[in-house]
Amino acid sequence: MIDFIKIIASELSIKPQQVKNALDLLIEGATVPFIARYRKEKTGSLDEIQIRDIGESYNYLTELEKRKETILAAIEAQNKLTDELKKQIEFCLSKTELEDLYLPYKPKRRTKATVAREKGLEPLAELIKSLNNPTAKPLSLEVEASKYISEETGITTLEEALQGSSDILAEEIAEKANLRAYIREYLIKNGVFTSKIKNDYPEGTTKYEMYRNFQATVTKIAPHNILALFRGEAEKVLSLDIDFDESLVIDYLASQEIKTKTPQIKAFYQGMIKDAFNRLMKPSLLREVRSDRKAWADLESIKTFEINLRELLLSSPAGMKPTLAIDPGFRTGCKVAVLSETGSFLEYQAIFPHTEEGKRKEAEITLKNLIKKYKIELIAIGNGTASRETDQFIAEVIKPLENKPIQVIVNESGASIYSASDVAREEFPDLDITVRGAISIGRRLQDPLAELVKIDPKSIGVGQYQHDVDQKLLKKNLEETVESCVNYVGVDLNMASKQLLTFVSGITPTIANNIVSYREQNGAFKNRKELLKVAKLGAKAFEQAAGFLKIRGGNNPLDNTAVHPESYPVVEAIMKQLNVPISQITEASSRLKSLNLQSFVTDTIGLPTLQDVMAELEKPGRDPREEFQYATFKEGVTEISDLTEGMLLEGVITNVVNFGAFVDIGVHQEGLIHISQLANHFVSDPKQVVKVGQVVKVKVLEVNEKLRRISLSMKEVN
Repeated sequence: MIDFIKIIASELSIKPQQVKNALDLLIEGATVPFIARYRKEKTGSLDEIQIRDIGESYNYLTELEKRKETILAAIEAQNKLTDELKKQIEFCLSKTELEDLYLPYKPKRRTKATVAREKGLEPLAELIKSLNNPTAKPLSLEVEASKYISEETGITTLEEALQGSSDILAEEIAEKANLRAYIREYLIKNGVFTSKIKNDYPEGTTKYEMYRNFQATVTKIAPHNILALFRGEAEKVLSLDIDFDESLVIDYLASQEIKTKTPQIKAFYQGMIKDAFNRLMKPSLLREVRSDRKAWADLESIKTFEINLRELLLSSPAGMKPTLAIDPGFRTGCKVAVLSETGSFLEYQAIFPHTEEGKRKEAEITLKNLIKKYKIELIAIGNGTASRETDQFIAEVIKPLENKPIQVIVNESGASIYSASDVAREEFPDLDITVRGAISIGRRLQDPLAELVKIDPKSIGVGQYQHDVDQKLLKKNLEETVESCVNYVGVDLNMASKQLLTFVSGITPTIANNIVSYREQNGAFKNRKELLKVAKLGAKAFEQAAGFLKIRGGNNPLDNTAVHPESYPVVEAIMKQLNVPISQITEASSRLKSLNLQSFVTDTIGLPTLQDVMAELEKPGRDPREEFQYATFKEGVTEISDLTEGMLLEGVITNVVNFGAFVDIGVHQEGLIHISQLANHFVSDPKQVVKVGQVVKVKVLEVNEKLRRISLSMKEVN
């Protein structure tokens, strides 16, 4: 039996004890965010990525062991399990290697070799195999093969007998694990993806034009190229192959398998090996290489999606302030929703500033009245149709005001999906779908994380070939990303929606619903201990969740920090030593540096936890997200036709992909900064230079109005 702990520790370059402790916690039901933040002493301060990697490696090895048991039982049932084969299988660490070992014993559909065996040709095949030996006595293949010609078996010619024995030996060679492993590795290292556009598609008529005569090595091809090629092939626009030197592979097989110097046996083996490779090995191994590269491209693209989603979810909030949210439109007007400083919906108005002068004046009066009535501090404008025109109109309206609200154009990707969802209908059953959309736009500005968790991450618009990748893996990884972000920021227990609460460590959808119900029936939570009164929220769920749920203005100031209740006694001891009451915790930050933390270390609380506690006490209730910033679009530039080469603009990164980044510059069409234009130095990964939500300055390189393509550059600009 293999040692899971040692294998995972070696694979991830961490200590076996760290792996064991992390696995114990995961198996007990602890969540990754909880382990990473509140069990640092046990794991040696492993981060979330390392803990997830441990869990995934453990799951892989567990599945591998189960598969081994099935395979060993299957081979045993055939009475073909030797001690050597059993040992090989038991110590195997790769699913691919395991399946290679099992291949000769795997139940098959009817093959040429099966037919040959049914005709009684296996003894002839074994005889020919025995002749493949430098010391074997030469025999005539024709004479030996003639013994198998008979009406009973249906073999009528020498050629038929020899071909049948060749089929048996070809299958045997094609199923050798060591040969398959070598050729698979050769194809990966030396293969070249080549594609051509089919003759039905003249030049310039498809979106796959760059793949008309495309070549890239298997090892160096970019993930987005793989996914594009596979999509083009599925759409029957492209033909896709993996080219390699077949003669070298066949020569290798011959060097491994041909032992005899007898010309007749040697010639037989050469023909049989070519058949084994071309008919049996090549198709299956090419499928495996394609599948391997597709899985790799999926994983890389999903990683990019995860990073983009994380940056978007952790976008700096403008803050919980009275907000005017506008879903802009021309003919149908602008939908205006008013939100309170808690994000509650207060009022709705429709205005028509873009139809006629009279309506424009009415819209101006309506907006000024709303701003005055609700003391509006933020104005959120969706970036869809009429966004720039509405932005300019708003600027004119608020220009004479003494206390001007901040106006921001907000990315509304997915807002329409939210507004038609069950979540939106449940929140606002009596509101029109367009009003719900406006509310979502406003809430995104107030607190992006709290609002975006209500939308399927795939609808937010920060993915790359998201419909082409493994959907199960994509869903799992994106949900983990949302969970990580929610717990990193923490949640206001008295304001959070049940959708947001669902992502808190230890909180199931049922418990989230029960928390909201309890809040509605009993009013705001006054302390974290009160959570234990919520139905189905027991001690284990409380342990997992409490540190991530914050209460503003409650009975205990520590409840508005990320300090876990289990650490409250040590905080009380610290405050006692400083002679500061818990109620005045915000005034203690300047005196914390004088403490000797080592003196507070116990069997249950170590230095890592104490350091985290100190960080919280220095800035109680702080939001870990960056300070709010937003792009100011160039006045007078509202359409792609307004752009000119060389123009300098400000914009916001909306999506980062392997080949560059997309930027909203306020012209209803995103521009692309190609990876080669991201910086004055070489960039191998765009994610190292830019991130979603980042405000950047760009220069217009090229504009193609017909194709609606905008090429931008950040070189010598930022």
